[in-house]
Amino acid sequence: MGISPIQIGIILLIVILIFGTKKLKNVGSDLGEAVKGFKKGIKDEDKTEQLSEDVKETVAEKVESKDSEKS
Repeated sequence: MGISPIQIGIILLIVILIFGTKKLKNVGSDLGEAVKGFKKGIKDEDKTEQLSEDVKETVAEKVESKDSEKS
């Protein structure tokens, strides 16, 4: 026994009557901005991980070159 389309429509109508269309529009735009921020954060995290790996490689190369100079 599931929820019928008529029941979903009634629920949406009640929500619109309670909150109004302006508040629902604001909630929708805020939710959209939050999703965009989350996606941007994920991309920035990936870039940070890649940069940290590059820095580790550079440091390892410098340590190896200093060790070879001492020998």
